[in-house]
Amino acid sequence: MSGNSNPALAAEIAGLLGMRTIRAEVKAFADGEIGVDICESVRGIDIFVVQSTCAPINDTLMELLIMIDACKRASAGRIIAVIPYLGYSRRDAKTRARDPITAKLVSNLIARAGADRVLAVDFHSKQIQGFFDIPVDNINFVPSMASFLALKEYGPDAVVVSPDMAGTTRARDLASRLGLPLAIIDKRPGSRNKDDILVIGEVEGRTAIIMDDIIDTGHRVCSSAQALEEAGALQVIACCTHPVLSGPAVTRLRAAPLKEVIVTNTIPLTENKRDGRLTVLSVAPIICEAILKVHGDGTEGPVTISMPTPRI
Repeated sequence: MSGNSNPALAAEIAGLLGMRTIRAEVKAFADGEIGVDICESVRGIDIFVVQSTCAPINDTLMELLIMIDACKRASAGRIIAVIPYLGYSRRDAKTRARDPITAKLVSNLIARAGADRVLAVDFHSKQIQGFFDIPVDNINFVPSMASFLALKEYGPDAVVVSPDMAGTTRARDLASRLGLPLAIIDKRPGSRNKDDILVIGEVEGRTAIIMDDIIDTGHRVCSSAQALEEAGALQVIACCTHPVLSGPAVTRLRAAPLKEVIVTNTIPLTENKRDGRLTVLSVAPIICEAILKVHGDGTEGPVTISMPTPRI
Protein backbone atom coordinates (compact mmCIF):
# COMPACT_ATOMS: atom_id res chain seq x y z
CA MET A 1 0.00 0.00 0.00
CA SER A 2 1.43 3.36 -1.02
CA GLY A 3 1.05 6.88 0.26
CA ASN A 4 1.67 9.96 -1.82
CA SER A 5 5.29 10.59 -0.82
CA ASN A 6 7.00 7.98 -3.01
CA PRO A 7 4.54 5.96 -5.14
CA ALA A 8 7.22 5.16 -7.74
CA LEU A 9 9.32 3.36 -5.13
CA ALA A 10 6.25 1.49 -3.82
CA ALA A 11 5.41 0.37 -7.37
CA GLU A 12 9.01 -0.76 -7.93
CA ILE A 13 8.96 -2.80 -4.72
CA ALA A 14 5.66 -4.42 -5.70
CA GLY A 15 6.98 -5.16 -9.19
CA LEU A 16 10.12 -6.86 -7.89
CA LEU A 17 7.91 -9.02 -5.67
CA GLY A 18 5.63 -9.88 -8.60
CA MET A 19 2.72 -8.13 -6.91
CA ARG A 20 0.78 -4.87 -7.17
CA THR A 21 0.00 -2.11 -4.73
CA ILE A 22 -3.36 -2.19 -2.96
CA ARG A 23 -5.99 0.02 -4.52
CA ALA A 24 -6.30 2.92 -2.13
CA GLU A 25 -6.86 6.65 -2.38
CA VAL A 26 -4.97 9.04 -0.15
CA LYS A 27 -6.40 12.52 -0.63
CA ALA A 28 -6.63 15.94 0.96
CA PHE A 29 -9.86 17.77 1.65
CA ALA A 30 -10.36 21.47 1.01
CA ASP A 31 -9.29 22.40 4.54
CA GLY A 32 -6.11 20.30 4.32
CA GLU A 33 -7.36 17.30 6.28
CA ILE A 34 -6.20 13.95 4.91
CA GLY A 35 -8.54 11.13 4.00
CA VAL A 36 -7.80 7.50 3.13
CA ASP A 37 -10.09 5.14 1.22
CA ILE A 38 -8.99 1.49 0.95
CA CYS A 39 -10.76 0.09 -2.11
CA GLU A 40 -10.38 -3.65 -1.42
CA SER A 41 -10.37 -6.07 1.49
CA VAL A 42 -7.22 -6.32 3.63
CA ARG A 43 -8.73 -8.51 6.34
CA GLY A 44 -6.28 -10.88 7.96
CA ILE A 45 -3.31 -10.22 5.65
CA ASP A 46 0.11 -8.62 6.10
CA ILE A 47 0.00 -5.02 4.88
CA PHE A 48 3.23 -3.20 4.07
CA VAL A 49 2.54 0.55 4.03
CA VAL A 50 5.26 2.32 2.01
CA GLN A 51 5.69 5.98 2.92
CA SER A 52 8.74 8.22 3.30
CA THR A 53 8.06 11.02 5.75
CA CYS A 54 9.79 13.62 3.59
CA ALA A 55 8.70 17.09 2.47
CA PRO A 56 6.00 18.19 3.04
CA ILE A 57 6.92 16.25 6.17
CA ASN A 58 3.88 16.99 8.33
CA ASP A 59 1.52 15.94 5.52
CA THR A 60 3.41 12.74 4.72
CA LEU A 61 3.64 11.82 8.40
CA MET A 62 -0.10 12.28 8.88
CA GLU A 63 -0.76 10.25 5.73
CA LEU A 64 1.29 7.40 7.19
CA LEU A 65 -0.52 7.50 10.54
CA ILE A 66 -3.97 7.62 8.93
CA MET A 67 -3.13 4.78 6.50
CA ILE A 68 -2.00 2.64 9.43
CA ASP A 69 -5.17 3.46 11.36
CA ALA A 70 -7.34 2.68 8.32
CA CYS A 71 -5.66 -0.72 7.89
CA LYS A 72 -6.06 -1.49 11.58
CA ARG A 73 -9.78 -0.68 11.51
CA ALA A 74 -10.12 -2.77 8.34
CA SER A 75 -8.91 -5.82 10.35
CA ALA A 76 -5.55 -6.25 8.60
CA GLY A 77 -3.45 -9.08 10.02
CA ARG A 78 -0.11 -7.36 10.58
CA ILE A 79 0.64 -3.77 9.62
CA ILE A 80 4.26 -3.07 8.73
CA ALA A 81 5.27 0.55 8.17
CA VAL A 82 7.92 0.67 5.45
CA ILE A 83 9.61 4.05 5.94
CA PRO A 84 12.51 4.53 3.51
CA TYR A 85 13.24 7.95 5.04
CA LEU A 86 12.14 8.88 8.56
CA GLY A 87 11.63 12.61 9.01
CA TYR A 88 12.44 14.28 12.35
CA SER A 89 15.15 11.64 12.86
CA ARG A 90 17.85 14.24 13.51
CA ARG A 91 16.03 15.36 16.66
CA ASP A 92 17.19 12.27 18.53
CA ALA A 93 18.71 13.80 21.68
CA LYS A 94 18.52 16.89 23.88
CA THR A 95 21.33 19.33 23.15
CA ARG A 96 19.85 22.08 25.32
CA ALA A 97 17.80 22.03 28.49
CA ARG A 98 14.34 22.45 26.93
CA ASP A 99 14.79 20.68 23.59
CA PRO A 100 12.22 18.10 22.44
CA ILE A 101 13.25 14.62 21.31
CA THR A 102 11.03 14.62 18.26
CA ALA A 103 12.29 11.31 16.89
CA LYS A 104 10.92 9.61 20.01
CA LEU A 105 7.59 11.43 19.65
CA VAL A 106 7.26 10.26 16.02
CA SER A 107 8.11 6.68 16.98
CA ASN A 108 5.38 6.77 19.63
CA LEU A 109 2.84 8.09 17.11
CA ILE A 110 3.61 5.31 14.62
CA ALA A 111 3.29 2.59 17.26
CA ARG A 112 0.11 4.05 18.78
CA ALA A 113 -1.46 4.41 15.32
CA GLY A 114 -1.37 0.61 15.09
CA ALA A 115 1.83 -0.41 13.30
CA ASP A 116 3.09 -3.85 14.35
CA ARG A 117 6.56 -3.42 12.88
CA VAL A 118 8.75 -0.87 11.11
CA LEU A 119 11.12 -1.35 8.18
CA ALA A 120 13.35 1.68 7.63
CA VAL A 121 16.51 2.52 5.70
CA ASP A 122 19.52 4.07 7.45
CA PHE A 123 18.24 5.85 10.53
CA HIS A 124 20.20 9.01 11.29
CA SER A 125 21.46 7.33 14.44
CA LYS A 126 21.22 3.76 15.68
CA GLN A 127 19.63 4.82 18.97
CA ILE A 128 16.38 5.63 17.12
CA GLN A 129 15.79 1.90 16.76
CA GLY A 130 15.34 1.79 20.53
CA PHE A 131 12.80 4.60 20.52
CA PHE A 132 10.11 2.30 19.10
CA ASP A 133 8.08 0.00 21.34
CA ILE A 134 7.56 -2.37 18.40
CA PRO A 135 10.07 -4.43 16.37
CA VAL A 136 12.20 -2.35 14.00
CA ASP A 137 14.45 -3.37 11.12
CA ASN A 138 16.94 -0.61 10.31
CA ILE A 139 18.16 -1.66 6.85
CA ASN A 140 21.78 -0.73 6.18
CA PHE A 141 22.37 0.58 2.64
CA VAL A 142 26.16 0.75 3.02
CA PRO A 143 26.74 -2.81 1.65
CA SER A 144 24.82 -1.92 -1.53
CA MET A 145 26.71 1.38 -1.82
CA ALA A 146 29.99 -0.49 -1.41
CA SER A 147 29.03 -2.96 -4.16
CA PHE A 148 28.25 -0.09 -6.52
CA LEU A 149 31.45 1.81 -5.70
CA ALA A 150 33.53 -1.36 -6.14
CA LEU A 151 32.50 -1.37 -9.81
CA LYS A 152 33.99 2.11 -10.23
CA GLU A 153 37.53 0.75 -9.79
CA TYR A 154 38.91 3.79 -8.00
CA GLY A 155 41.82 1.59 -6.95
CA PRO A 156 43.83 1.35 -3.75
CA ASP A 157 44.58 5.08 -3.78
CA ALA A 158 41.00 6.00 -2.88
CA VAL A 159 40.02 7.01 0.65
CA VAL A 160 36.62 7.10 2.40
CA VAL A 161 35.89 10.34 4.25
CA SER A 162 33.47 11.06 7.09
CA PRO A 163 32.25 14.69 6.86
CA ASP A 164 32.19 14.94 10.67
CA MET A 165 33.05 13.00 13.79
CA ALA A 166 29.47 11.79 14.30
CA GLY A 167 29.44 9.95 10.97
CA THR A 168 32.68 8.05 11.52
CA THR A 169 31.00 4.69 12.16
CA ARG A 170 29.11 4.80 8.86
CA ALA A 171 32.18 5.88 6.88
CA ARG A 172 34.34 3.24 8.57
CA ASP A 173 31.82 0.57 7.60
CA LEU A 174 32.09 1.61 3.93
CA ALA A 175 35.88 1.85 4.11
CA SER A 176 36.11 -1.63 5.63
CA ARG A 177 33.93 -3.15 2.91
CA LEU A 178 36.01 -1.52 0.17
CA GLY A 179 39.34 -2.22 1.84
CA LEU A 180 40.20 1.49 1.88
CA PRO A 181 41.64 3.84 4.53
CA LEU A 182 39.50 6.32 6.44
CA ALA A 183 39.82 10.09 6.75
CA ILE A 184 37.73 12.46 8.85
CA ILE A 185 36.72 16.10 8.46
CA ASP A 186 36.98 17.84 11.81
CA LYS A 187 35.48 21.30 12.14
CA ARG A 188 34.52 23.58 14.97
CA PRO A 189 30.74 23.25 15.65
CA GLY A 190 28.75 26.11 14.14
CA SER A 191 31.76 27.66 12.43
CA ARG A 192 31.54 28.86 8.81
CA ASN A 193 35.24 29.72 8.64
CA LYS A 194 37.16 27.38 6.32
CA ASP A 195 40.23 27.80 8.53
CA ASP A 196 38.37 25.90 11.26
CA ILE A 197 38.15 22.79 9.04
CA LEU A 198 40.84 20.13 9.50
CA VAL A 199 41.30 17.03 7.32
CA ILE A 200 42.52 14.13 9.46
CA GLY A 201 44.10 11.44 7.27
CA GLU A 202 46.00 11.20 4.00
CA VAL A 203 43.99 12.44 1.01
CA GLU A 204 46.59 14.05 -1.24
CA GLY A 205 46.60 12.50 -4.72
CA ARG A 206 43.69 10.20 -3.82
CA THR A 207 40.04 9.87 -4.85
CA ALA A 208 38.10 11.02 -1.77
CA ILE A 209 34.70 9.37 -1.22
CA ILE A 210 32.56 11.31 1.26
CA MET A 211 30.00 9.06 2.99
CA ASP A 212 27.03 10.58 4.84
CA ASP A 213 23.44 9.56 5.59
CA ILE A 214 21.70 12.83 4.60
CA ILE A 215 22.40 15.76 2.29
CA ASP A 216 20.02 18.51 3.42
CA THR A 217 21.16 22.07 2.67
CA GLY A 218 24.44 20.76 1.26
CA HIS A 219 26.68 22.95 3.41
CA ARG A 220 28.44 20.09 5.17
CA VAL A 221 29.22 18.00 2.10
CA CYS A 222 30.21 21.02 -0.02
CA SER A 223 32.52 22.52 2.62
CA SER A 224 34.03 19.05 3.08
CA ALA A 225 34.60 18.74 -0.67
CA GLN A 226 36.29 22.14 -0.74
CA ALA A 227 38.56 21.19 2.17
CA LEU A 228 39.49 17.92 0.48
CA GLU A 229 40.34 19.68 -2.78
CA GLU A 230 42.53 22.16 -0.92
CA ALA A 231 44.21 19.23 0.85
CA GLY A 232 45.22 17.81 -2.54
CA ALA A 233 42.53 15.21 -3.26
CA LEU A 234 42.63 14.07 -6.89
CA GLN A 235 38.83 14.05 -7.16
CA VAL A 236 35.90 14.08 -4.73
CA ILE A 237 32.82 11.82 -4.78
CA ALA A 238 29.88 12.39 -2.42
CA CYS A 239 27.60 9.52 -1.31
CA CYS A 240 24.51 9.64 0.85
CA THR A 241 21.37 7.59 1.44
CA HIS A 242 18.77 10.34 1.79
CA PRO A 243 18.81 13.29 -0.68
CA VAL A 244 16.70 15.80 1.24
CA LEU A 245 18.22 18.63 -0.87
CA SER A 246 16.35 21.53 0.71
CA GLY A 247 16.89 25.25 0.23
CA PRO A 248 20.16 26.09 -1.55
CA ALA A 249 21.40 22.48 -1.70
CA VAL A 250 21.21 22.01 -5.48
CA THR A 251 22.97 25.32 -6.19
CA ARG A 252 25.70 24.47 -3.69
CA LEU A 253 26.24 20.99 -5.09
CA ARG A 254 26.56 22.31 -8.63
CA ALA A 255 29.18 24.85 -7.51
CA ALA A 256 31.16 22.42 -5.34
CA PRO A 257 34.25 20.53 -6.55
CA LEU A 258 32.37 17.22 -6.80
CA LYS A 259 32.86 14.81 -9.70
CA GLU A 260 29.80 12.73 -8.79
CA VAL A 261 27.01 12.69 -6.19
CA ILE A 262 25.55 9.24 -5.47
CA VAL A 263 22.21 9.09 -3.64
CA THR A 264 19.21 6.75 -3.38
CA ASN A 265 15.49 7.00 -4.12
CA THR A 266 14.31 6.96 -0.49
CA ILE A 267 13.17 10.51 -1.31
CA PRO A 268 11.87 11.24 -4.83
CA LEU A 269 13.76 13.94 -6.74
CA THR A 270 12.00 16.47 -8.93
CA GLU A 271 13.57 17.32 -12.29
CA ASN A 272 14.92 20.65 -11.06
CA LYS A 273 16.98 18.79 -8.45
CA ARG A 274 18.59 16.41 -10.93
CA ASP A 275 22.04 17.04 -12.31
CA GLY A 276 24.37 15.34 -14.78
CA ARG A 277 26.67 14.38 -11.91
CA LEU A 278 23.83 12.84 -9.89
CA THR A 279 23.46 9.05 -9.76
CA VAL A 280 20.40 7.60 -8.03
CA LEU A 281 20.50 4.03 -6.71
CA SER A 282 17.32 2.18 -5.82
CA VAL A 283 16.63 0.89 -2.31
CA ALA A 284 13.80 -1.31 -3.63
CA PRO A 285 15.90 -4.54 -3.75
CA ILE A 286 17.02 -4.38 -0.11
CA ILE A 287 13.52 -3.42 1.04
CA CYS A 288 12.13 -6.39 -0.92
CA GLU A 289 14.55 -8.74 0.83
CA ALA A 290 13.43 -7.39 4.22
CA ILE A 291 9.76 -7.74 3.27
CA LEU A 292 10.28 -11.35 2.22
CA LYS A 293 11.99 -12.17 5.50
CA VAL A 294 9.34 -10.42 7.63
CA HIS A 295 6.43 -11.98 5.72
CA GLY A 296 8.08 -15.41 5.81
CA ASP A 297 9.12 -15.07 9.47
CA GLY A 298 12.81 -15.17 8.60
CA THR A 299 12.76 -17.29 5.46
CA GLU A 300 13.01 -15.79 2.01
CA GLY A 301 10.52 -16.65 -0.70
CA PRO A 302 11.30 -17.79 -4.23
CA VAL A 303 11.75 -14.28 -5.61
CA THR A 304 15.26 -13.38 -6.81
CA ILE A 305 16.23 -9.77 -6.12
CA SER A 306 18.94 -8.05 -8.17
CA MET A 307 21.42 -5.49 -6.88
CA PRO A 308 20.52 -1.78 -7.09
CA THR A 309 21.05 -0.21 -10.50
CA PRO A 310 21.92 3.42 -11.20
CA ARG A 311 19.13 5.72 -12.32
CA ILE A 312 20.14 9.11 -13.66
